Amino acid sequence: MARIIAVANQKGGVGKTTSSVNLAAALGRLEKKVLLIDLDPQGNATVAIGVDKDQLNASVFEVLVGEIKPKAAIVHVEQANVDLMPANGDLTAAEVTLLEEDMGPKRLRKALKKIRDNYDVIIIDCPPTLNMLTLNALASADGILVPVQCEFFALEGLSALMDTIDTVRNHLNPTLHIDGLLRTMHDRRNNLANDVSNELVSHFGMRVLQTIIPRNVRLAEAPSYGESIIDYDPSSNGAIAYLALANEIIRKTQI
Repeated sequence: MARIIAVANQKGGVGKTTSSVNLAAALGRLEKKVLLIDLDPQGNATVAIGVDKDQLNASVFEVLVGEIKPKAAIVHVEQANVDLMPANGDLTAAEVTLLEEDMGPKRLRKALKKIRDNYDVIIIDCPPTLNMLTLNALASADGILVPVQCEFFALEGLSALMDTIDTVRNHLNPTLHIDGLLRTMHDRRNNLANDVSNELVSHFGMRVLQTIIPRNVRLAEAPSYGESIIDYDPSSNGAIAYLALANEIIRKTQI
């Protein structure tokens, strides 16, 4: 049965979609059966892995509102060796629909029960806000991967996320676990970045993953070509870092 990992942070611009796509591709490269779910109406994860969000036959929207079965929305991305449940702007309407239902926050969990045995890991790219879509991801997940940019306001955003996780545990998903805090866009030449990195370790201890994702030009370029960094430039520092992350997640979660 797949481990479901929600990649979440209420703060935008922390490398959440980059981490979702490249962790999925790295796990695919390591021969894991991976499903990537784009749960952001912007559809950035969909585009970044090479699927045209404007030409979809079906998406996660139809799954959430119960119009189709999950398998009908999945496309296989051959180059990345990853299955994708894509998203586009239609997903905004799903949030309104789900708000009107008592079981709204659990619709994704119900849908994934039908397919999770087909995968080793399911990665959910969450929106950068706490809304009904994010609640669906957290209610479905076994664990949360939290990307954290090593900048001044990093800890401030984390405290709000930890409060959210506690609320979800109390009301929706008591077994929700933090799989790790991932330091992203790290420049080791920057004293502030190093100070924040050290502060994260001091404050959260073993919850902070050993892998650090560096600032990397090739990593920033890859989405514009519709490729993960694993395929775009496998020798780059970014690709090496995400392969290291994939191996660390495998060891930590035993997927």
